[in-house]
Order: sequence, then structure tokens, then C-alpha cells
Amino acid sequence: MVNKIFINNEIKLDQFLKWCRVASTGGQSKYYILNNMVRVNRVPENRRSRKLKDGDLVEVENMGSFLVVSQTEDL
Repeated sequence: MVNKIFINNEIKLDQFLKWCRVASTGGQSKYYILNNMVRVNRVPENRRSRKLKDGDLVEVENMGSFLVVSQTEDL
């Protein structure tokens, strides 16, 4: 099952892991990323600053899959 996570515009990968409650701290996000536990669009990703945008699929080993959905704000 893929969980949809709504964001505004773009978000960095390490912040995203906290936003979707995979990691409770920045250090934990860093651990997951640097230990090759995270894939973006099915490709291993080790850059914490990787910017995610609408349609990106983030998979975290033993934690699940998350689809990034850009949420537009009503003006």
C-alpha cells in the first residue's frame, strides 16, 4: 500500500521523512538515508538534500512507500 503525503511545493528528503513520521529526528532521517534504506522513484538515494516534488515515490526499507502529492493552496 502506498501512502499519499501532501506537501506544498518541494521538500527535502530528510525533512520529508520527518513530515511523514518515518523518522522522529533529523539524525534518524540521516541514518536511514546514509545507510541506503531509502529509494526515490525506485533508485537508492543518499542525498539528504534531494528535493522531492509531486509524483515522487519514496520507499523506506521496512517502513513503507509514500507518494509525494503537491497540494495547491487556494488563494
